[in-house]
Amino acid sequence: MIELLKNIEFEPFIISFKLAGITTLILFFISLPLSWYLSQSKSKIKPFLEAITALPLVLPPSVLGFYILWALSYNSPIGIFFEENFGIKLVFNFYGLVIASCFYSLPFMVQPMQSGLESLNKNMLEASYISGKSKIQTLFRVALPNIKPSLITAIIVTFAHTVGEFGVVLMVGGSIPGETKVASVAIYEFVEVMDYTNAHIYSVIMIVLSFLTLLGVYIFNGKQKN
Repeated sequence: MIELLKNIEFEPFIISFKLAGITTLILFFISLPLSWYLSQSKSKIKPFLEAITALPLVLPPSVLGFYILWALSYNSPIGIFFEENFGIKLVFNFYGLVIASCFYSLPFMVQPMQSGLESLNKNMLEASYISGKSKIQTLFRVALPNIKPSLITAIIVTFAHTVGEFGVVLMVGGSIPGETKVASVAIYEFVEVMDYTNAHIYSVIMIVLSFLTLLGVYIFNGKQKN
């Protein structure tokens, strides 16, 4: 058993956690204003924005991955712009993985935050406005401190979901060692070559990490309710 553990390459796990960390950070700053708007808005376009935000939950990863791959390819306007101005190719590298992960994990950040903001006492928000605070001040000084469980849930679930991505990551990033080969792709490749021993080891590591992540969320939220 010790010999098997010594042979584990931790690079795919490092790439997975690096990708998840960057994606979670980006999505937090994108989702915060979006969630605040959706929680406070009564606009007719709100259902459309909510549907677009939640779309990755129901779309097959192959469909989402295909269109992201097409949008970031060398022949697309976005791909051409980044390559000509920054010298960055967005497909089959880490940059493309980050962009793809942001699309795929967006609802996991937005929905818990939106739910938390919608559960706030409206009188508390109105009192903040009456006291002269702006919407931004109300968001940061009143709303966010009162939805800590929702914030923690959004951050941790987004991180864990990104770590476990497979379909979108494989289509957009491929399997380049040290660049785009994440843990989920490594497991898939072990199964392809019928190396079930390493597939079991990598899978168990992912199960343990996912369980500990969710356990942490439930323990934290349970303490907040007591």
